[in-house]
Amino acid sequence: MTMRKEPHGKRLRAMAFSAATIVLSLATLPSALAADKLDTTRVVSVGGDVTEIIYALGEQGRLIARDTTSMYPEAATKLPDVGYMRALSPEGILAMNPTAIIAIEGSGPPEALNVLKSASVPFETVPNAYTREGILAKIDRVGELLGLSDKAKALEEKVGADLDAAIADAQKRPEGERKRILFILSMQGGKIMASGTGTAADGIIKLSGSVNAVGNFPGYKPLTDEAIVEAKPDVILMMNRGDGSGTKNEDLLKQPALALTPAAQNKAIIRMDGLHLLGFGPRTASAVRELNAAIYGS
Repeated sequence: MTMRKEPHGKRLRAMAFSAATIVLSLATLPSALAADKLDTTRVVSVGGDVTEIIYALGEQGRLIARDTTSMYPEAATKLPDVGYMRALSPEGILAMNPTAIIAIEGSGPPEALNVLKSASVPFETVPNAYTREGILAKIDRVGELLGLSDKAKALEEKVGADLDAAIADAQKRPEGERKRILFILSMQGGKIMASGTGTAADGIIKLSGSVNAVGNFPGYKPLTDEAIVEAKPDVILMMNRGDGSGTKNEDLLKQPALALTPAAQNKAIIRMDGLHLLGFGPRTASAVRELNAAIYGS
C-alpha cells in the first residue's frame, strides 16, 4: 500500500493552525484561573501579622480560627487556637472546616504543610521579609487572596506613609550616636541565644536607627562569653512574654560576660511586646517609635 504524501504547503498550514490553537488556549488560561476565585468565607490565619492585616482590612468576619502567635487585636484571642505557627497540627486545622488557610511564610513543620497542601482546602502563603517593602508586600498579598486589592492598596498607602515618617525620624540620628543593641531571644543553661542578621529583631533594630551588636552571623545562635564581651552592647532588648516565664533582669545581670558590658553596667534592659516589636505588620511604625523612645528617650 502506498501512502499519499500531503503537499508541503498544506502540512505547514496545519502545523501553523495547531500552534495558533495552543497559543490561544494558553492566552485564555489566566482568565479561566482568575474566574476560579479563592473561597475565603471561612479562613484559618497562621501568623500574627497575617491576622493583624485581616483585621486592619476590616475582614475579621471571615476568620474562624487563628494560630497561637495571633494575639492582636484582643478580639482575635477569642477565636479557636490551632497551635503554634511552627508546630501546626493538620488535624486541628482541618477540623475547623475552613474554605482556605492563609499562612505566613516559614510556618511548619514541613510534614504538616504537606498534609495541609494535599487536602482539598487551598493553602496560601504570604511572603515574609523584615523590611518596609516586606510589610507592604504582605498587605498586598492578603488583599489579593481576599479579593480586596483596592482596599489593600489603601491600607498600604496609609501604613507606608506612617512607616516612612517613623523611619525618617529614626535615621536623622548621627552615626556616632547610634547605640549597639543586643537582642536576646532566650537564656538557657547560662547560654545567651542572640539575634544575628536576617531576623525580625535585626530588621527592627535597623529601622530604629540603631546597630545590631552581633550582626556578623545569620539567624539566631548561642554566644560565647568572648563574643558577648566583644559585642559591647549599649542596650539589651528582649520580648516581654507577659507570663513570667522569661529570664528576669537580675538573672541577666548575673551572667558573667554580660555583666562586663555597658548595657549591664547601666542596667539598660528594654522589654517590648513580642508581636508588636517583631510582627512586621500594620503596627511596625508604632514599634519603631516605641523602641526609639525606650533607647534614646522621648
